Order: sequence, then C-alpha cells, then structure tokens
Amino acid sequence: MSAPEISAGTPTVGVVVLTQGTRPRDLDRGIRSVLAQQGMALDVVCVGNGWQPTGLPDGVRSLGLPENLGIPAGRNRGVALVTGEYLFFLDDDASIPDSHFLRDAIAKLRADPTIGMLQPRVEDPTGVESPTRWIPRIRKGEATSPGPVFSVWEGAVLLPRDVFDATGGWAEPFFYAHEGIELAWRVWDQGRIAWYAGDLVANHPVISPTRHADYYRLNARNRVWLARRNLPALLVPLYVGSWTLIQVLRWGPRNRSALRAWFGGWREGWRSDPGPRHPLRAHTIWRMTLAGRPPII
Repeated sequence: MSAPEISAGTPTVGVVVLTQGTRPRDLDRGIRSVLAQQGMALDVVCVGNGWQPTGLPDGVRSLGLPENLGIPAGRNRGVALVTGEYLFFLDDDASIPDSHFLRDAIAKLRADPTIGMLQPRVEDPTGVESPTRWIPRIRKGEATSPGPVFSVWEGAVLLPRDVFDATGGWAEPFFYAHEGIELAWRVWDQGRIAWYAGDLVANHPVISPTRHADYYRLNARNRVWLARRNLPALLVPLYVGSWTLIQVLRWGPRNRSALRAWFGGWREGWRSDPGPRHPLRAHTIWRMTLAGRPPII
C-alpha cells in the first residue's frame, strides 16, 4: 500500500495497539477508533503478544510475537515498526470516542513543549462510574481537572517520539505493573512533565484488576525494581519502606494471603536483577518535589 500524501504541518503518529487476541470485538473497536482520527497521518501496527493478529482493518499492519513477552516489551516491539513524530499506545480493551482526540492532544503538546507525555481521562463507555485509580495522582480531585502527574494509566498514552526514545522506552523486565510510573519518571528526567489531560477522554470498561497471587507478587517486585532502577541510593530504602508500610496498613490482618504474596514479590525484587540502572538526576527530584510529589512514596 502506498503511503498517503502528507501536507505540511500534518501531525504524523505511530500507533501501537497491544493485544493477546482474547478480546476480538474490543480490539476491532479500538483500532477503528484510531483509524477514525481526523487530520492525522497514521502508521498503525497491532502487536499480538503470543498471538498472530488476523482480520485487521485495511491499513493496519500486524506483528505476531511467538510468546507473550509482557506488556512493556510488546509495546516496545511495536515502536520499532512505526514511524511518526508522535507515538500513541492503545490497549486492546480501550478506544477513543472522539475523532478529534489525537488532534486536540497533539495541539496541547505543541502549545506547551514542556509536556512530554499525556494521559487522557478514562471513562467506561456504558456510563459505569470510573474508579479513582484511573486518576494518576494521590489527591484525586475531580476527574476533569488537568495537571502534572508522576505516573500514568498506560491504556492510552501519547508522547513525542524523541522523548520516548530518550527515556529508553517501556521497562521490559517489568512484564506487568508499574511500567507507567517508570516511564513518567523518565519523562520528568528529560526536563519535561507527564500531563493528565482531564478534558480529553479515552474509553475503557470498568474491570477490577485480577487479585491473584501473581498480581500482588508483580506489584511488589516491580515496586522494588522501580526504586533500584531509578532512584539515588539514599532514596531507595525510603521509597520501598514507605510502600511496605502502606501495604501492611492497607491489607494487614484483613487479607493475609495478599500480604504473603506481596512480600514474596518484595523479596524477589531485592534478590533478582531489575535491569539497567539510570538514577534520576538531583534536579529532576527537586522539580518533582516542587510539583508536589517527591519520589519517596
């Protein structure tokens, strides 16, 4: 298929849609919501994690990975295949209800070059009340209120390509959980900010995270890895210690099985290799502190 003509000033966006092939209807809806975006030159790839995507709309390429490499690695494999000044990541159970979403999101990035990463507000398309966990800040406030953040809900995220490349990409060893925190931290370390755009919307059904032992284990392991990979040595025990206290207070005697699984992951986080270490600069930590979130909790 020949590439469409691109007029001067038209944003070019590489889109990576990640799937395991278990939600074919949701996947189709999400991809078509991307293809409906107006005023964009799109380069779209659908990455099948342990699955060869089939039956995709015209204009969408597929990449089938022979095994499930995990969410961060799957996204990174897709990045290598797309071109564009911007990168947009979409999970297979998410979609974009407004055909001008990318236009409006990119307009924000162009108007404020300090923004290096953008997450929209997330709403269930059926009107079910959205959980506060989709608002990536401690003081949740109104879901429509925008502002700088230090983590993102990863299901629909936009970045300038050069910023993403400078961060080193998604944290492949994590497999699942907290990769959005690390990428946001590394965006801050590029002298940019991660931004929650409460006036823009992505759709996603309200589904409770699966509370199996692996969920708790990976959350704990990756929390330790996050600190070991990204924080100066003095802050590592403070960050891990604060989260350990939070989990003990959160579950305590109410959910001892969850706490046991969490501490299993906690021990694994200290004993296993987290991958390359790139501590945040002192200036980055100061900027994060001034913005209301020193990286110790």
